[in-house]
Amino acid sequence: MFFLPFILFWASATHGHPHEPTIRDVTLEQWRALNSSVGGKLHVGVPVARPCFRLAAPGVGGTTNATECSAVRQGWGDSLFLVEHFGAYLNVQWGSCQATEQTCVISGLNSSNPVPSDPPNICQQGSIPPYFIDVRGASDVQKAFAFSKKTGVPLVVKNTGHDYKGRSSAPGSLALWTHNLQQLSYNTSFVPVGCPASHAKPGVTIGAGAIITNIVAFAEANNITVVTGAETSVGASGGWLMGGGHGPLANTLGLGVDRVLEFKIVTPTGDFLTANECQNTDLFWALRGGGGGTFGVVLESTTLASPRITLQVAFAAFSRNNTNATRGLYEVIVDNSVRWAEQGFGGYIEPNQALYVTPKLNSTESAASMKPLFDYVTSLAPSDPGVQILSMELPSYGAFFQNFIANSGAPVGENAVVGTRLVPAANFNNTASRSALVDALMQTLAHVTFDLTLIATSPYNVPDTGATSVTEAWRTAIWHAVAEGGWDASAPVADEKAAYAGIGQAIDFLRAMTPDAAYQNEADVNEPNHEVSFWGTNYPRLLQIKRKYDPHNLLSCWHCVGYDPSSPRFSCYI
Repeated sequence: MFFLPFILFWASATHGHPHEPTIRDVTLEQWRALNSSVGGKLHVGVPVARPCFRLAAPGVGGTTNATECSAVRQGWGDSLFLVEHFGAYLNVQWGSCQATEQTCVISGLNSSNPVPSDPPNICQQGSIPPYFIDVRGASDVQKAFAFSKKTGVPLVVKNTGHDYKGRSSAPGSLALWTHNLQQLSYNTSFVPVGCPASHAKPGVTIGAGAIITNIVAFAEANNITVVTGAETSVGASGGWLMGGGHGPLANTLGLGVDRVLEFKIVTPTGDFLTANECQNTDLFWALRGGGGGTFGVVLESTTLASPRITLQVAFAAFSRNNTNATRGLYEVIVDNSVRWAEQGFGGYIEPNQALYVTPKLNSTESAASMKPLFDYVTSLAPSDPGVQILSMELPSYGAFFQNFIANSGAPVGENAVVGTRLVPAANFNNTASRSALVDALMQTLAHVTFDLTLIATSPYNVPDTGATSVTEAWRTAIWHAVAEGGWDASAPVADEKAAYAGIGQAIDFLRAMTPDAAYQNEADVNEPNHEVSFWGTNYPRLLQIKRKYDPHNLLSCWHCVGYDPSSPRFSCYI
């Protein structure tokens, strides 16, 4: 539905730089024309928590509704609920205007608490785009690019709302919501467009909005393996893929960008292109690591499908309050991590547990390899009732996903910040370097407010062929280390600033001893030297390609290729 009062308010009230066109300069006739041109798919961006607020700022869409509010409160911490709502961001600060403290959220720590949404609190638009197009095809995107070029209204691309950098929101913007592009298909002999028949490979074509949990189920039904990440509601053709795409099988099967065979994309010039190894090869390279929301709007990708594989799983844990045991866990893991990487293990390490999986070993070999981990955690059993040890074989990636991934994942519905580092094998070379690494881990852990997660999902056994544009540091990394912090919904802006600064200080202990490399999708908002950190030596070429396919810089997002930090679209950052 197209809401006339909302259009009139924003047309007269949205603020921007006086010398630049903004959403307030767009006439009602222009909005109506855009809505007509996309077949009525232009909608008002309503904050997901709006039904819980009795008061709302002028121009904010939606109404108070007790039934809808109850559903919001129940689903606030459920990513599968939040991704179905345009006005929801899984890290909720990116739907707020942090600089002005304008927001419309309920408490992530206690979503049943009515205080944050009761008067005198007011639901405000924040950084949620006031309008969005529910993209269903290339024409919708082409119309949006033409509209933005003509009016100056900034564009953002939003899929599921998984976002640590605020790249899918902006005040006074028009969003392209790709979440409803849900198609999935499997071709046993997929030939990229324009390529000879000899290029045929089994491939799964994935719509931009298809989420990982559905893709894994689809792969299981077709008796194949598709590499994915470890968050159920992430869109596997969106920013996850274009930023690199790590997951538990990346060690042996590669990152998402190593496996993608083709993209269908609308570029800011209005062209609907196919990019693969046989045509638009520069764009294909850029999309394989250059980041989402930058070179165009991807409508679908096709990724390599592998046969079903048997996996060996190792899990060890102790009580979370047994903090004295964390250093010993880190010491065992650091001593063995290079060997485990060579044996194909991918995994996730928390301060009190470790989960590993490999397709390269049999059950006997896996158990023997993990013996140091099992022995250490078992030694804690006499005084720790929380000790768990598990070694098992599973018949497929889908079985592993359902048993160990589907009900886990990062918290959602909260304000969250991260600082990350790619930790290379060189830090594990000798006794002194390993000891220094453990010291740095303990120092980092002492400075975080949420957690420290060591993610062993680098493509360690997949050589760098130059076919992707991710930083070269991925290939020699053992871990993607993630320090996590945050604050509650009611915290003042000073606390927010402190959280951003604090997470940078926490990850500095690892920055000081590693090369300049981090994973762009999960990185410090204030990542220093981000061009090198995210892309290594690839940034100059990526910038050239950006300027070729987006000469007017219609797509721009925080720390993306070619971004301009002075743009008003970033006015809500602090």
